[in-house]
Amino acid sequence: MLNKVVIANRGEIALRILRACKELGIKTVAVHSTADQDLMHVRLADESVCIGPAPASESYLSIPAIISAAEITDAVAIHPGYGFLAENAGFAEQVEKSGFIFIGPRPESIRQMGDKIAAISAMKKLGIPCVPGSSEPINTENPEHTIQMAREIGYPIIIKASGGGGGRGMRVVHTESHLLNAIAMTRAEAKAAFNNDQVYMEKYLQTPRHIEIQVLGDGQGEAIHLGERDCSIQRRHQKIIEEAPAPGLTPKQREEIGERCAKACRDMNYRGAGTFEFLYENGEFFFIEMNTRVQVEHPVTEMITGIDIVKEQLRVAAGLKLSYTQADVKIKGHAIECRINAEDPRSFVPCPGTISHFHAPGGPGIRLDSHIYSSYKVPPYYDSLIAKVIAYGENREIALARMRNALEEMIIEGIKTNLPLHQDILRGNTFQKGIVNIHYLEQWLNL
Repeated sequence: MLNKVVIANRGEIALRILRACKELGIKTVAVHSTADQDLMHVRLADESVCIGPAPASESYLSIPAIISAAEITDAVAIHPGYGFLAENAGFAEQVEKSGFIFIGPRPESIRQMGDKIAAISAMKKLGIPCVPGSSEPINTENPEHTIQMAREIGYPIIIKASGGGGGRGMRVVHTESHLLNAIAMTRAEAKAAFNNDQVYMEKYLQTPRHIEIQVLGDGQGEAIHLGERDCSIQRRHQKIIEEAPAPGLTPKQREEIGERCAKACRDMNYRGAGTFEFLYENGEFFFIEMNTRVQVEHPVTEMITGIDIVKEQLRVAAGLKLSYTQADVKIKGHAIECRINAEDPRSFVPCPGTISHFHAPGGPGIRLDSHIYSSYKVPPYYDSLIAKVIAYGENREIALARMRNALEEMIIEGIKTNLPLHQDILRGNTFQKGIVNIHYLEQWLNL
């Protein structure tokens, strides 16, 4: 097993990784910016290293600073968590060239899946169903071909950035008259956000759900799936509530799409945790992308399978085989996760500041992944996620009841949070029936 790991992240995921390392007897090194010296995982780690000032570009996104922290502490591996450098193939490559273990997929896997066009092409070859669309970047020098391709796909279509992510670099086009202008605008946005102006087009599905399959591979030819999650409650392509298993999906559907994803991982010789993301409509799955990292919503899968995904990441990185076979994976009960953000519950404007009072929810089946505490100062420099409340029950109704109780019990004073929004969503009949699609929340909010 690895003897010392640098946790190259912050907040709740850094604390989550630290706890998994402690269970396995691995020493930890917390890296932090000057704004994050009071983070809980920094207090609990065996060692800590300040890697730069508050802006992420000068700290959590600084590859030399993170690798230097590993060097001066004699660490053997680096865990990137999610966000920041987690899906940066260049970072993974540099970590390995510097003599450290990257706790995640091989750089070539990250690079291939990070390019959406290359990922879709690879998935088609591996037998994964994909959304109808262009199989290559849009050629802006041949507008006639582009227009014809859009006609063949059928409107409405969506223009996407090849290097996109996080809900950015997307634009829906309903009519041919807006096509070329939408492409130009999306290319400019993609260039600014991702330094890559390549875009492609897909059929825009009208009322899909967002369903994803969790996979684990050991990089030694074996891979398994851990079932699915429904992540359809979204705002501007950002997930807010996730649950597992997906309401209404049959065991046969789960096994068929799950085995396809596991087989694709075996064919790729995939290493570590990953997620295949699909749009699901009229009983059909359509691949949209693969995330080559641990997901924010991984706890709901852990709750229904009993499998610690982060510990498996650490074991695989150490060169060990997976602890489980597919036959070992049993789906039991239901779990729901609410992402609690430091933001205005209606305008969604981030609300950093000092938490004057914090009370964590509890009770049977309740899990809280969070780094906050009373007197903690939420900085203005990073993502507004401050906590994840997870509720587990023997069935969906029990999980929902426990989540409603947990949200009522949870107290965060001193800053605004989206707790009221979650309470409103969970009271809605449509959500209670489990029949929402990815447009539900925005329509409900009249955005």
